[in-house]
Amino acid sequence: MAHEIGTTGENRSGGWVRKLLVILVPLLIILGFFILTVVMIALNKKPEEKRRPFNPLAVLAEYSVQDDIQLLVKTQGEARPRTEIDLVPEVGGKIISVSPKFLEGGIFNKGDTLFQIDRSDYEVAVIRAEAGVARAKQVLVREEAEAAIALRDWQDLGREGQPSDLTLRKPQLAEANAGLQSAEADLKNAKIQLARTSVKAPFNGRVKTKNSDLGQFVSPGSRLGRIFSTDIIEVRLPLIDSDLSKIDLPIAFVAESRATAPDVTLSATIGGKRQIWNGKIMRTDSTYDTQSRALFAIAEIVDPYGKGASENGVPLAPGLFVDAMVNGRKHEDLIVISRDGLRPENKVYVAKDDGTAEIRIADVLDTTIDHAFIRGGVAAGEMVILSPVEESRLVGPLKIVDFNDPSVVFVDPPKPDWMVEKEKAQEAEKNNKKKRRGKKDSDEKSDEEETANGAATSNAE
Repeated sequence: MAHEIGTTGENRSGGWVRKLLVILVPLLIILGFFILTVVMIALNKKPEEKRRPFNPLAVLAEYSVQDDIQLLVKTQGEARPRTEIDLVPEVGGKIISVSPKFLEGGIFNKGDTLFQIDRSDYEVAVIRAEAGVARAKQVLVREEAEAAIALRDWQDLGREGQPSDLTLRKPQLAEANAGLQSAEADLKNAKIQLARTSVKAPFNGRVKTKNSDLGQFVSPGSRLGRIFSTDIIEVRLPLIDSDLSKIDLPIAFVAESRATAPDVTLSATIGGKRQIWNGKIMRTDSTYDTQSRALFAIAEIVDPYGKGASENGVPLAPGLFVDAMVNGRKHEDLIVISRDGLRPENKVYVAKDDGTAEIRIADVLDTTIDHAFIRGGVAAGEMVILSPVEESRLVGPLKIVDFNDPSVVFVDPPKPDWMVEKEKAQEAEKNNKKKRRGKKDSDEKSDEEETANGAATSNAE
């Protein structure tokens, strides 16, 4: 009996769950379809169109101009003396005197005695050479007298025919003449050696280094010091192929004269001030430099410590590194723009009157720090954008402002049509609101007046 009761309870419980599932499953399916329908409707709903406010990009621009331009080639080089030598003695001996001008940085003139070598041995050699000349003259006089006696003896003997050279002692006379010439040559050589004991300056110049001093024994060819001439300073200027294309300078160039040589301006900063020297390109190297693949042009500055110094009197000293500017060819009717307007790959952004921009490829002849010189691609009078701007921003409207005076606006682009229509709609709605507000105020005023009149009538009754 208990077993039957337990079974009936389980059947009743399972039946209730089954009935509940039968009712809930359809409801959940219907609810799921409803939620899915709502989501699909929401996804298919067109989003509200929103537009960004009209705010055109402002860029700086400048008009291109047409002008006649002389190209300039900029290069650099190191100043060096045209003549620089080691000062060496031609005779040996002890140094007994040194000029006070011969010290590092000292200035001397041509013919100044810089070193004096002991003269004693060379003076003795001169005296001996003079004695040899006297002996040779005595021998020559004796031979001349004996030759004259031999001729008289031949004539006194009354012999026929011509006497022989040996009879007239001509070989002995020639030997005596040769001996005299040799003695005179020895004397001349002794005097030359004596003169060479004074080591003189071969040109006007300065002392670079000093290697010997008082009391030192030197031999012929010993290095006393290093000196250089101050008459002309040279600057070797490297020119690459693009530089040579800008100037009229042949590869194998040698100037006919200094007056017709190309001009070059050299400059350097010394003591915080910019110094300028004027020179001439006198020649080019015979070969290209194998390391830099450049051709060197040699510029010369005459009298760099005198008339060739800068306007402030600063000389062009050897070892100074200078900037050089060489005048190049002249070109007519070139388009000149600011250097900031030239983009990579020779692109130029040209602004139009409607606020748009166009990308041009310019035929660039040359550039400097400030300007670019163009042969084609840009016309004179066009607005060239100078501001740093990406190409992708050029599609939108641009507000063009003068580079030199930002308060001057070249182009202020018009508003787009959608903005104009939106503003008109907003203005119309605003006017309608004003009208409705005015009508409402008028109606309220009329009601107030009617109310006031009704109250006044009631009071009167």
